[in-house]
Amino acid sequence: MPKRLDYGNMMHAAMRTLIQDVLKLVSEEGLPGEHHFFITFDTTHPHVELSDWLRERYPEEMTIVLQHWFDALEVRNTGFSVTLNFGDQPESLTVPFDAIRTFVDPSVEFGLRFETQEIDVDELGEADEIVEIDKPTPDVTPIAPERKSASDADTPSGDAEVVSLDSFRK
Repeated sequence: MPKRLDYGNMMHAAMRTLIQDVLKLVSEEGLPGEHHFFITFDTTHPHVELSDWLRERYPEEMTIVLQHWFDALEVRNTGFSVTLNFGDQPESLTVPFDAIRTFVDPSVEFGLRFETQEIDVDELGEADEIVEIDKPTPDVTPIAPERKSASDADTPSGDAEVVSLDSFRK
């Protein structure tokens, strides 16, 4: 049994499961109402699959938009694949859930940001184990999703509130 529960990674896993559930629902029933997603992911992740020209154009991270035109959205336990339109050229992408950095639905001002932070638990003091439960709310950072993709040029950029899960880590 571990010395401590790793709440940060457990929360990240739960939030990735939320994204999986949302994308699975959309793959089965389509996008409801005004919902649309900005998904930023790490293109250097070893299991990201995209064409060579997209990897050259986005060597570190890429933001895709799922809104007006996307096809073949397939959701698995480890990630999703989708075909998007880049300047009238359909391209298939495969994105593992653990490569996702942000997931934003500006239509309802919802967003998640995954930040990696290596912490040496042996360096934490005893006081760091105590979590105050009377704090008002976690840090919420409003962001406007960056438009790094040509997949949906007509999409308006909206503000969304993104909860940084690392704010819960000590």
